[in-house]
Amino acid sequence: MAPNGATAGPYSHAVDTDPYVYLSGQTPVDSATGRLVEGSVADQTRQCFTNLFAVLTVGGLTSDDVVKCNVYLTNMADFAEMNKVYAEHFKAPYPARTTIGVASLPLGARIEIELIAKRPA
Repeated sequence: MAPNGATAGPYSHAVDTDPYVYLSGQTPVDSATGRLVEGSVADQTRQCFTNLFAVLTVGGLTSDDVVKCNVYLTNMADFAEMNKVYAEHFKAPYPARTTIGVASLPLGARIEIELIAKRPA
């Protein structure tokens, strides 16, 4: 399962184990330019979701099918800004989530997000 664009390494954008689909972490890279989105953590969070939801769409899924998110931030001071954008992308009942502070991310990204989705029964 892959949207337009290649991965940056030897991994898949997603693995479908029916009923679960495991999406690899996405950094805020614009698939049209191949470059990291500049700007705030809000801008980068939106791009992560654009990338992730493109993968979900290829698999016939939507944000409503997401059951778990892992968010990686290089600065936990960005939590509130990330959380505001995150809330724009999901509705209740919200997916389970873990947010982890990390030392660094690929390409100097400030955020990376990975998802687990479940196909409807």
